[in-house]
Amino acid sequence: MKLLYDIGLKAYQAAIALAAPFHQKAKLMQTGRAEQFERMAQKLQGNTVPVVWFHCASLGEFEQGRPVIEAFREEFPGYKVVLTFFSPSGYEVRKNYAGADYIFYLPLDSQSNAKRFLDIVQPKLAVFVKYEFWHYYLQTMQERAIPVLSISAIFRPDQVFFKPYGGFNRSMLQRFTHIYTQNEASLKLLQGIGIAKASVAGDTRFDRVLQTAASVKTIPEVEAFAQGKEVFMVGSSWPADIEVLLPLIQKHRQGIQFIIAPHEIHESGISQLMQQLGESAVRFSQAKEADAGRYNVLVIDNIGMLSSLYSYGTYAYIGGAFGKGLHNTLEAAVFGLPLFFGPKFEKFQEAKDLVQLGCAFPINNAEELMQAFERVHNTPGLRQGITDKEKTYVHEQAGATAKIMADVRQLLK
Repeated sequence: MKLLYDIGLKAYQAAIALAAPFHQKAKLMQTGRAEQFERMAQKLQGNTVPVVWFHCASLGEFEQGRPVIEAFREEFPGYKVVLTFFSPSGYEVRKNYAGADYIFYLPLDSQSNAKRFLDIVQPKLAVFVKYEFWHYYLQTMQERAIPVLSISAIFRPDQVFFKPYGGFNRSMLQRFTHIYTQNEASLKLLQGIGIAKASVAGDTRFDRVLQTAASVKTIPEVEAFAQGKEVFMVGSSWPADIEVLLPLIQKHRQGIQFIIAPHEIHESGISQLMQQLGESAVRFSQAKEADAGRYNVLVIDNIGMLSSLYSYGTYAYIGGAFGKGLHNTLEAAVFGLPLFFGPKFEKFQEAKDLVQLGCAFPINNAEELMQAFERVHNTPGLRQGITDKEKTYVHEQAGATAKIMADVRQLLK
């Protein structure tokens, strides 16, 4: 299996190089990693302060790890924080994040890269968020007695760790000093394959969304657009989501204001969306505070506002569940909004919990969305009941950061 792992990494590296001239994400991955060791060595040259390393695959994992990063910075101001990303969608958005001292792409996993990276960074502790399992980095840190934690980890029975042929992958899990799982089911799976250094801490995203909700930004253009009406917020939408939303928007655009934040903001996609929505829609970049109230649909054509936008919502639709999988529901749930989303949500525990609580409504098509929305919209007291249950749920799930930090204190004594 190790041979297949090495071959897979080489093939991935070759595929990125071939795709780079034609694909923006591949280009960013290639250029971002060019001469990266030289940049790392230059930036860390002469550093005499102890370092802790946090690694996130992408932007979603960063938001999961952020509460721990910020709690660490507050409690251990004498340490430097190195933050790495695997994907451009994380690095390019957060490369100027003030909570880290150094931010880099993670060099691709290999024996030489792992040794060189660790020689430069020399972390006293490493923290990997959620899904990150890299053989050579974990092996080298174990050899150097560097503690490494996995936080907000979640596991499913269909993953390779739990297959008869998954011995190589299981060996990666054995190298962690401790694995903090999101739920009891994940812990039981780990215990079933002999991973004893694990415990349930919960999902740090609950801590993060509570932090965000306590410090939302006022957006004057959105204030003017909302006009005191009910607001239906659409977060991280894809074209398949828009198709099921259009009949609802058409029916209610006179009484409800719609805000749509596409998952991708490429010009071609935004232009197509504007054509579908018609003249009553306006881009955020073109909406002035003075005339935003003339429109019924506001299309967000930038990145970084979504968590604050949900604070203006009365209802929310979360995109992605007609494609690869549902996007973040907690950013909306923390405000107590009734949630609607497509059918691919089963991998997300919080979404399943919210459906079971009657706070979220999975749908398969436009007709089902219309029916679910009308029931919530027209049933007296139902929306308030959802809000109360949802806020209680979010608060009850918080606290993972404190559990993790209690162990970090012991490791860094």
